[in-house]
Formats: sequence, C-alpha cells, structure tokens
Amino acid sequence: MGTISTIGLDLAKNVFQVHGIDSLGNILVRRRLRRGEVLRFFETLPPCLVGMEACGTSHYWARSIAAFGHTVRMMPPVYVKPYVKRGKTDAADAEAICEAVTRPTMRFVPVKSPAQQAALLQHKTRDLLVRQRTMQVNALRGHLAEFGIISAAGVAGLNQMMTLLHAEQEMLPEPARKLFQEIVAHLRALEQRIDDIEKQIVAEHRASSVSRRLAGIPGIGPITASAIVAAVPDASTFRSGRQFAAWLGLTPKSHSSGGKERQVGISKQGDSYLRRLLVLGATAVIRLARKENASRQWAAKLLEKKAARVVSVALANKTARIVWALLTTGNAYSARSA
Repeated sequence: MGTISTIGLDLAKNVFQVHGIDSLGNILVRRRLRRGEVLRFFETLPPCLVGMEACGTSHYWARSIAAFGHTVRMMPPVYVKPYVKRGKTDAADAEAICEAVTRPTMRFVPVKSPAQQAALLQHKTRDLLVRQRTMQVNALRGHLAEFGIISAAGVAGLNQMMTLLHAEQEMLPEPARKLFQEIVAHLRALEQRIDDIEKQIVAEHRASSVSRRLAGIPGIGPITASAIVAAVPDASTFRSGRQFAAWLGLTPKSHSSGGKERQVGISKQGDSYLRRLLVLGATAVIRLARKENASRQWAAKLLEKKAARVVSVALANKTARIVWALLTTGNAYSARSA
C-alpha cells in the first residue's frame, strides 16, 4: 500500500467524507468519519495535501488539521463543482475536491485566524442589527400611517415620526399606544447596541496601522477599513487590483462568443458586504464630500456622460484597486499618485 499524498475532505455537520490518493492517483482511502473522528484520523497520517471547500466551518477545520503538519487548501465550492462526475453524493464530492485541489490553475481561499473571524463577526452582527432597525422603522412608519400619522423618510423623518407619535399619543387607543411604546423602546435598544459595536470596531481600527492607512482613501472610513483588513488576510493572493475588484464583484461580466466581445453589468460575485460598503462610500464621496479630492474630481468628469449610480460603482471599483495597491505595497494613500 502506498503513502497518501492528497486528501479530499467533504465537510458536514456530523458525517464527513474522506477521499485519499497516492502520488500516482491510486485510491487508498475512501471512508466516512464522524465529527469526533476527524482530528484523530488526520493526527495519525503523515503530512499530506488536504483540500476542502470554503464554507462556514472550513476555517476552523483548516487550522485544526494544519496543526498536525498537513498543507490545507480551501477552494470556492463553485470551482469544485465541475469536477463532480455524476450525481450528488458525499463520496463524489470528496473525490471532486481531491481532484480539484491538485489543479495548477485552481484558486484558493486564505485561512483566517480566530482574531480575523472575531472581527468579521462584529461586522456581521452590526449588519444584522442595522437590518433589524430598518425593519422596526418601516413597521413603525406603516402602523402610524394606519392612524393618519405620516412622516418623511430617512433619519430626519424618523425624528419627525417620534415627535408626532409623542404629540398624538393621547389620540391613540390604549392598546395601540402600548404597542407603539414597545416598538420605540426596542428601536432605541437596537440603536444603543449598534453604537456599542461601532465603538468596538473604531477602537480596533485605531489600533491597526493597516486599517488606519486604508482610512486615508476617500470613501473609506473606520467601518470599511476594518472590514477589509479582517476579510483579506493576504492581498498578495490577488495578482492585480483588477482581480481584487473582480473578487468583490465590481467588474463587468463578460458574455463573449465567436470573437464578439460583449460586457454587461457588474458580476456582483464575491463579498457582498464589502462591495456594499465601497459603493456607499463612493456615493458619499460624490455627494457629501466637504472638500475636493482626486476621487471626487475623477467622478465629476465621469458624471458628465454617465448616470450617477454607474459612476458610484465605477468609483468603488477604482477605490478597490487603490486598496489592493496599499495592502500589497505597504504605502500610505497619496492623492497625487491616485
């Protein structure tokens, strides 16, 4: 029996599938493992290449298996799918992972540290609470409209809605008044929790030199800068700024055939959270920047012939490329070079 050189591991909650081959491609092991057996299995093996799909638990398993001396590489599931021969079984998926991890052109996902995952958890929690706050505001506005209390949209409309609710509460039935008070109390509690998380994010941003350098780019603040630092452990995995922007889904999607080049809207693939932050930041640069900067001047020229939303995405694409340049070179942002 030969020595296992490559293993494809299909991750799951409780039942894992292992597919191992030697250097010649001969199958040496194909078995199921319970969750408690996974680490014991890899602990007894000599160092080898282990491939797995990038998913919610993959970073934990990659760190744990790599601690035994194995080389662990994670791949996007969409890149593994073409190697599945037929059907959908755990064994077929593990075999496809084992095949895909050996391809020289395969793209891999860097393994995140626990600190980076914790930082991303702060952003995900904040994003969740912001969505809940939006739901609460929309519900409150809709319920008040049923009683003839109408307010404008936006932050100013929220303050107006609170004022109207306080002024008109005596005109509301007692059950409705109590429910409105509960919604308002819940809304204020959400705002307090969001503020607390944002303070933690800003504190970690100030403690990170890389995050502070990114915040010097127009359209990037502490929230966006810290999110990028946590989500991109190693920017050198991207060959260029365009590849980094493509990973964020900010580049045009190509539909070409028969020598005819055709590009449509942006792909919207990759990290949707970072993409949304960059687009919002670009919109703020165009509309709300208090002083002129290189990014705003570039966007102003583009606005003469393109729609505002198109310019926002284009500026976000440009910002992403600047971010990649700063992460790979270690330099600070310079408006002249931009």
